[in-house]
Amino acid sequence: MRALLVDRSTPSGLRLGQADDPIPGAGQALVRTTATSLNAGEVVHAVPNAPDGTVLGWDAAGVVERAAADGSGPPAGTPVVTVGPAGAWAELRAVDTAMLGVAPAGADLGALSTVPVAGVSALLALRRIGPLLGKRILITGATGGVGRYAVQLAHLAGARVTASTADPARQGESLRTLGADDVVVEGRFDGVVDLVGGEQLVDAFGRLTPGGTLVAVGHSAGQPAMFPFGALFGDVGHDRTLVTFYLLDCPRFDDELSWLAGRVASGALDPQISWRGSWEAADDALAALRERRLHGKAVLDIS
Repeated sequence: MRALLVDRSTPSGLRLGQADDPIPGAGQALVRTTATSLNAGEVVHAVPNAPDGTVLGWDAAGVVERAAADGSGPPAGTPVVTVGPAGAWAELRAVDTAMLGVAPAGADLGALSTVPVAGVSALLALRRIGPLLGKRILITGATGGVGRYAVQLAHLAGARVTASTADPARQGESLRTLGADDVVVEGRFDGVVDLVGGEQLVDAFGRLTPGGTLVAVGHSAGQPAMFPFGALFGDVGHDRTLVTFYLLDCPRFDDELSWLAGRVASGALDPQISWRGSWEAADDALAALRERRLHGKAVLDIS
């Protein structure tokens, strides 16, 4: 099969080449990939550190080529969205059926390929906060893929959403279109989805109301979160919760993938694709992500 292979002799760190077809386990489906969406973590951290010849990639959408041998998951011919620790940047991938969601027939699989990491991370983070109707919710780093899904999902759930961005003058209007009520961080919040880390995480935790929850999802700042003495007790830290999770450690989220895919296909959620093209132009997408020129998702169509 063709695949994007790690090759650190190239400027991007990747090249199109040939790789062995994956051999699925009993609980895995073999999926013929139609599109994949890129995540900053893959591009910035995984590509420079993976051995040459590795096939990376978390998110992919496509069609089941061969159903799982144990009878789990959908039959051959079903359009699906998938996630896994590797293997998405290839024509074929073997994926656990617990990490595979069914897509609506006829849906744009390129748009649905944005769902797995960004959409599911946003959905699970908001669930950690609890019921959102009428709550004040802060999303930091809201212009990224996870942030844009989180803004939309929180709005749909009835929250009053503040979307934090480093450039509110340029990004504020697009975030309001997605459902943000505010782009200036003021006051206190019942819940926070933090995608930045570092000082912003510390500041956001201090803005929680009693009983509030901050879910730490991202760390784009690349800085430590240093809490000052007293931040976790007394009037400031009393009865507040800080939690985190790692998506691929969750036991299954096939239902969440299917639900999100349906919402994107129906137009209820906007995938916010800011770059889309053939995987033969992957170098351009990688450069835009590394230079932080993209606000939203980059999609590679696999042909």
